[in-house]
Amino acid sequence: MKANEIRSAFLDFFEKKGHRVVPSSPLIPRDDPTLLFTNAGMNQFKNIFLGLEKRSYQRAASVQKCLRVSGKHNDLEQVGRTPKHHTFFEMLGNFSFGDYFKREAIAFAWELVTEVYRLPAERLYITVYQDDDEAFGLWNRETGIPAEKIFRFGKEDNFWAMGETGPCGPCSEIHYDLGENIESGSPRELIARGSDRVVELWNLVFMEFFQDEQGRMHRLPRPSIDTGMGLERMAAVLQGRSSNFETDLFSPLIQAIVQETNQEYPTGGETDVWVRIIADHIRAITFLIGDGVTPANEGRGYVLRRLIRRAFRRGNLLGLEKPFLYRLAGTVVDIMKEAYPELMSNLPYISRVCLAEEERFIYTLNSGLRYFEQYAAETLASGSRVISGDKVFKLYDTFGFPLDLCQELAREKNLEVDESGFRQELEVQKDRARQSWEGEARFREKSVYQNYQQLKVEPVFYERVEVAETRVLAIIKNGQSVDFLREGESGEVILAVTPFYAEAGGQVGDTGVLKSSHFSAVVETAFSPVPGLIVHKVKVLAGELKVGQTVEAVVDSLRRQAISRNHTATHLLHAALRQILGDHVRQSGSLVSPQRFRFDFTHFAALSEEEIEKVERLINEKIRENLPVTVKVTTLEEGLAEGAMAIFEEKYGESVRLVTVGDFSKELCGGIHVRQSGEIGFFKVISESSVAAGLRRIEAVTGEEAFNYVESLEKELRQLERLLKVSRKELLTRAEKMMETIEEKEEEIRRLKQKLVQQAGQSPEMAVREVRGIKLVTQKFEGLDIEALRQYADTLKQKIGSGVIVLSSSLEGRVFLVVAVTPDLTARVQANNMIKEIAGIIGGGGGGRPDFAQAGGTRAENIDQALEKSVDLLEKVS
Repeated sequence: MKANEIRSAFLDFFEKKGHRVVPSSPLIPRDDPTLLFTNAGMNQFKNIFLGLEKRSYQRAASVQKCLRVSGKHNDLEQVGRTPKHHTFFEMLGNFSFGDYFKREAIAFAWELVTEVYRLPAERLYITVYQDDDEAFGLWNRETGIPAEKIFRFGKEDNFWAMGETGPCGPCSEIHYDLGENIESGSPRELIARGSDRVVELWNLVFMEFFQDEQGRMHRLPRPSIDTGMGLERMAAVLQGRSSNFETDLFSPLIQAIVQETNQEYPTGGETDVWVRIIADHIRAITFLIGDGVTPANEGRGYVLRRLIRRAFRRGNLLGLEKPFLYRLAGTVVDIMKEAYPELMSNLPYISRVCLAEEERFIYTLNSGLRYFEQYAAETLASGSRVISGDKVFKLYDTFGFPLDLCQELAREKNLEVDESGFRQELEVQKDRARQSWEGEARFREKSVYQNYQQLKVEPVFYERVEVAETRVLAIIKNGQSVDFLREGESGEVILAVTPFYAEAGGQVGDTGVLKSSHFSAVVETAFSPVPGLIVHKVKVLAGELKVGQTVEAVVDSLRRQAISRNHTATHLLHAALRQILGDHVRQSGSLVSPQRFRFDFTHFAALSEEEIEKVERLINEKIRENLPVTVKVTTLEEGLAEGAMAIFEEKYGESVRLVTVGDFSKELCGGIHVRQSGEIGFFKVISESSVAAGLRRIEAVTGEEAFNYVESLEKELRQLERLLKVSRKELLTRAEKMMETIEEKEEEIRRLKQKLVQQAGQSPEMAVREVRGIKLVTQKFEGLDIEALRQYADTLKQKIGSGVIVLSSSLEGRVFLVVAVTPDLTARVQANNMIKEIAGIIGGGGGGRPDFAQAGGTRAENIDQALEKSVDLLEKVS
């Protein structure tokens, strides 16, 4: 049974059992700041399990894209070395939200595994939690599995918890015995130690308890089911393979890698591991980029960057020196396109982003090699044979050098690396990352509002209501429920009926006032901390606001109109970019405010002036056409089927709002929009820039703000006309002539500086002496910049053959120093060490390599002292 058939059979089976088939959510978790990546099928249902969200269905089934590269679920170091661990994988799951429980879950699992997938029952083993007699009995009685094939394990293996507090419960696993030819031993012992012979196929979690802050367990009134089956493992079993890498999910990739590298596979050696690592990582890379992640130095982007570099380095070890991963992305898409057809249109973008990062890594590898040579020289000069852990970590963190690369290069020089020191530095970095990742704290903040979720709040902003009479349901101050707010106090208010749009989808929340005959307060914003609840941040201006009080809620209508114009303009911009640049363009974030809007999108190059002009022209054309803007409430599946665009970071419920602008744009969106495109008035791009590799940003204005922007440009042009004393038509010509004159003068200055440097060799200011058998040249200048000093130092190095050169110059209140050491002396004298000693004298700092270093400072009066210090330093050289 092929992988596509396994997916289809799973979903078809559970659909017939009354489950709603739910599409996979993206690898970027929606509305869950506690997770870096989606790592389980239940992630998208987390709020349902927590009681924060309700759906029209109580049974669901999905095939979920997952990534495990960090935290508790981290298989990265095992990838390629075992037949069953991966970074990216697919999890097949069925879920019950307070509907069926253990009996049905066990019956469904057994029926699917033995009757649909036709696995022989004699090869199946079951594990249960040690105290779960109910599950043990159900497996034994309902399926007929002998008691001796059902094993009890403790909390560490067979008890699942969502976190320190929250839903939890025992779990039961189905294991499959691949045969004694892999490993001998009793099944229980093999399962206990994670043997490759007995493979865990499916985990059934029985959520029947809630754990409180004190660790006490309370039975849930409506227990739930969460299951997870690894597609890759099931494919290996059904295809008669002992390794996931031998299935149809991987074998075409393995073949493509073998063709790229001209390596044999399998050989039984380390090269097999490298091939499997590449095959695993390129799947993760393809799906991460496809889901909107771009390489970066932190967060999700850093994980992507690390995966690309790990895979590229394995290609290096297999003999590949040029980019190759970007071509393998096409093989991934060929394998996965039936299950994930969106990959087809994204492939050009995915390949371009991957290629750019590979090229970047080649550059940093070359740069890192220079630093490695420097660290190796410093180590030898100190008399040690171990490169310190902090230096190894710097190569890893700055240049992406894997530890094994440093070890390999060190061995070539008969050196070692301080691996334990490196690990310590790595742990420090992980601690910093954990502290900077505020997800858990932000998630805990939401718990403050869960007590108010039962309140019935009626939003009326979609009906364009801007004034509403309403009642105060609750007041929160400093996280605590209070009965009133007095004049001058700030707090959060929940209203029975609200016309205020709550911040969501990049659109800022509405502002306005709450008032009555004896009271007034300003509404600073509105937000929705948990599904179904809208909270208003307010400050009381006069009187007293009380729970139960009837007030009038009034939205700032002019501000809302400006926001609506900008929000509809983002839809026009999205459609225009896709039409002009290509279908790979997808929104990756936005901020819609009354003044302007910011729009992030996937694209691999800066937009040219011509492309920006085309975008502006097309959007303003659609504005002038005054297209109708319609909103239809539909299901997510129907909206996507109609061709609507969905946004990476948005979390969609069962019912969605489909916003259409004529026949030009169609998007799923929960924001507020204009009625006709003509209300936008005028659209103008004010900037286009890079956010990250493969991610661009446009900032734009509409309506009155666009007019104000153009008017300010007009004023500046009139000022330039007066300043340069030319007409508007002559401005460009005059500016070009001025630039030519400036360039001529700069060239003349450069020639004069070169002449000054050439004459410096005969200058009496140049001192040449010998210190401990080393020739030392010192010289100071006036008016030379650091680049001129660098060039002169290179000239002197060639001239003297062997020696140390220390040069200084003062320019416009700044002092520059350079130290150069000829290659034959770097084992005895390191320029970077000398510059650190000298730089403080001129009130600055610096650094560099053993053969060249530079520094800057402000104390020109200490130049002579700094030059003399170089003599003292050489006196100490052994």
